[in-house]
Amino acid sequence: MKYAPTIGLEVHAELKTATKMFCGCPNDPDEKHPNTNVCPVCLGHPGALPTPNKKALEHMITIGFALGGKINEVFAFDRKNYFYPDLPKGYQITQLEHPTVLGGTINVEARLGSPKTVQIHHVHLEEDAGKLVHADDGKSSLVDFNRGGVPLMELVTDPDMHSAKEAVAFAKELQLILRYAGVSEADLDRGQMRADANISISATDALGTKVEIKNLNSFRAIEDAINYEIKRQTDLLEAGERIKQETRGWDDVKQRTVSQRSKEEAQDYRYFPEPDIPPQDPSAFDLAALERAVPESPDAKRTRFKEQLGLSAEQANILVEDRAESEYFEEAISEWEEDLQHQLDAAQVALLFNYLNTDLKGLMANAGISFADLKVTQENFADLMDLLSKKEINSRTAKDLLARMFESGADPRNLVKEEGLGQVSGEGELLDVIKAVIKENPKAVEDYKKGKMNALQFMVGKSMAALKGRGNPAVLKDLLQKEL
Repeated sequence: MKYAPTIGLEVHAELKTATKMFCGCPNDPDEKHPNTNVCPVCLGHPGALPTPNKKALEHMITIGFALGGKINEVFAFDRKNYFYPDLPKGYQITQLEHPTVLGGTINVEARLGSPKTVQIHHVHLEEDAGKLVHADDGKSSLVDFNRGGVPLMELVTDPDMHSAKEAVAFAKELQLILRYAGVSEADLDRGQMRADANISISATDALGTKVEIKNLNSFRAIEDAINYEIKRQTDLLEAGERIKQETRGWDDVKQRTVSQRSKEEAQDYRYFPEPDIPPQDPSAFDLAALERAVPESPDAKRTRFKEQLGLSAEQANILVEDRAESEYFEEAISEWEEDLQHQLDAAQVALLFNYLNTDLKGLMANAGISFADLKVTQENFADLMDLLSKKEINSRTAKDLLARMFESGADPRNLVKEEGLGQVSGEGELLDVIKAVIKENPKAVEDYKKGKMNALQFMVGKSMAALKGRGNPAVLKDLLQKEL
């Protein structure tokens, strides 16, 4: 019997704010000293009262607009009661009945290569728990409350996905949307984003018994855990056994899910309205301004890059994956077009893309810097491409110039002018060099006449060296062949 999986995700992402959700403690994910950013409010001391973080609520509204969701008519906080060592109050302030955002969608076609849109059920806001640090001896654990109280978005999808590949595509696209919107770094390696996966399998249109896998903290873990769980449930059903509704964890070392507890229902948490925080009225926020400030979505940018600039789907995906890179690319295009006073053709766009994605990013990777630290301005990068496109310099000179620009931020036009680096194109000067090379390398000439084409390439190299890299190799090769 063939079983079809159905998957829903619950994705948590820490919001980028200066302070925590309900107190004035710093929200600093880079703080290395444990239990430094804490106060009576986030430590749950008696009598300490929470005050909602306005910026976190604005970020939630921004997320709603970015996802095409509806901002709820009212959003209110609730208490979710449970005991765990990293939850000092004995409850978590969250949203149950009145989340900030209802609905929304994410299109993942660009990542899958086939049409797929995932529906979002809602997005709510809560506070994060602290962090348990387990000792190497396996007998004790320490608690760091620096993360406790950090504003945490939780997005819940409909059971809309049917493979691990779709789930990973959704999580990656959501991460990119959050980064574009500027509301979260959503870095899984730093614990700023994590996911729970709800998985069921069934041989009919009815949903099977749901199993939840908690705290998946990498895209690989999401994929591997879902694939494992689909196989585990399939094997149980084919053996005539029942699936038990439960919460499981992912053992990354043993590559398997492990049972943690029977699945809780809402009543197990004894939810009730948070008595210390009144319901929030969205009219208290400038919704129109927040909506206007939402940047172009990654998916819309991919489409525009393909339709307006003629980039391939692969090229558009590479650029859009990093907002800073895509913005650098667009600004360089704009600078070049302003200089030319007309739109770039396909060859010029491809030239700029290739030098950005290979040469410039290669220099950045070796130096370990980001676009924020880059000395090569978009204007100077565009000027370099213009010089190359017009054959005023050759590719070897362009690469050398880019390396110097990377170190100093120099203007390429000034370097070419001051140091006489322009490409030699006059046939007379080139012939003088070629004749000298032929005279100085009789053995290479003899080898060429015997049909050894490497000898011709050797003489092209000698000619380029004599010209200090300022010749055009293709022109030199042609002239050499004629002269020989």
